[in-house]
Amino acid sequence: MNTKQTEEPKTFRIEHDSLGEIRVPASALYGAQTQRAVENFPVSGMKPYPAFVWAMSTVKLAAAEVNSELGLLDEAIAEAVAQAAEEVRAGDWQDQFVVDPFQAGAGTSHNMNVNEVIANRANQILGFALDDAQKPVHPNDHVNMAQSTNDTIPTAIRLGCLWRLGELLMALNELADALAQKAEEFDDIVKSGRTHLQDAVPVRLGQEFLAYSRAVERGRERVAQAAEGLRRLGIGGTATGSGLNAHPQYHTRMVARLSELSGLALYTSDNLFESMQSMADMVHFSAAMRTLAVDLDRIANDLRLLSSGPATGLHEITLPTVQPGSSIMPGKVNPVLAEMLNMAMFHVMGNDLAVMMAGQAGQLELNVMMPIIAHNLFEMMHVMIGAIRAFTEKCVWGIVANREKAEGWLARNAILVTALNPVIGYAKGAEVAKEALATGRTVREVVVEKGYLSPSAADRLLDARAMTEPGIRRAKGKA
Repeated sequence: MNTKQTEEPKTFRIEHDSLGEIRVPASALYGAQTQRAVENFPVSGMKPYPAFVWAMSTVKLAAAEVNSELGLLDEAIAEAVAQAAEEVRAGDWQDQFVVDPFQAGAGTSHNMNVNEVIANRANQILGFALDDAQKPVHPNDHVNMAQSTNDTIPTAIRLGCLWRLGELLMALNELADALAQKAEEFDDIVKSGRTHLQDAVPVRLGQEFLAYSRAVERGRERVAQAAEGLRRLGIGGTATGSGLNAHPQYHTRMVARLSELSGLALYTSDNLFESMQSMADMVHFSAAMRTLAVDLDRIANDLRLLSSGPATGLHEITLPTVQPGSSIMPGKVNPVLAEMLNMAMFHVMGNDLAVMMAGQAGQLELNVMMPIIAHNLFEMMHVMIGAIRAFTEKCVWGIVANREKAEGWLARNAILVTALNPVIGYAKGAEVAKEALATGRTVREVVVEKGYLSPSAADRLLDARAMTEPGIRRAKGKA
């Protein structure tokens, strides 16, 4: 009988940092400092967004190439680091980025997570095992060469936001286009305008929708403009902005290489100290998204109101039926896509508040709140892109106008008398409106009965379609 026991595979390995030894999962590409962060910050269970990982690995790739060109990094090590960073940029090893967004200030834990994963993968590329004491690539000395958390994290925030900017702008283009096409479709439907949620002078349903489209376009313009400030990079400032431990040419070479690698238009900073201290560019970009969220929330509210009922509300439009609206009321349908957009935009607004608070929390040479700025900006973009696309595709394109209901409400609107102000005056107009409301008769009936206008003049002056265009209504005479 064979009594020799099979040796159990190791579940961990021992890694070292400046604090000593720590156990790390045997197969993990990360190392000691990442493991300490995992143990110290079991806060939300959330992980960094792919945009952040892509941006950080792009910085590491560029740094390896630039430092090698400057003769500071061994060529073989540089090539291995570059290959490892390329793999991460391509989306490989995403499960190895495990540090909670709520972590040590500035983002040192996230920076070291990236450094350790790339270093250990580079060691594997060079033929060394993860637990080999002789593995040559070091996360600090090689992957982090000429860098600090303090300049890599803000650079990565900028790159990551710009990386997804095109997606956000395209989603906004699609929403604006859908609203504009609905505006054209609905342009001949004249309906009651409403201010203060009370009856107002007529508008066309198409005019309402075209205004929504233009609001989205303006929001897109604000976001694109605010993103321009993100193109200024402070990489090379290292710890405080002085550039200590970085080659004098490192900053300009890094910006050029990052432009090539990312395909983005990027610029050098004219003051690396300011780039280290201030998060104003990020706060400005966040604020532009918040302003956009306010308008999107308003539009969603309008669509919910215009579709309310159907039997007891305005019901001037019908939103697409995408799912049952109640677990107890059969046949009920709710404006779920508009409600989703509301909630998503509330979330974006809350994220912006955190970014703003974090932005003002910088002290002296550094803002240590960068991890939450990074996470919230990437989350704002992620939520906006998904919510806007779903709202456009599943709601806006399927909106149907209810002409009969819209024109029916307009026929009962006594505020049509406003068009008669230049002819009969405000006082008589108020008298007519009150009587029309009290009796249920139309403005035309009352104004003709009182002898203020002839039937033909009333018909011409109370043309609702004409009231939706600029101009002053004039009578040719009472008879």
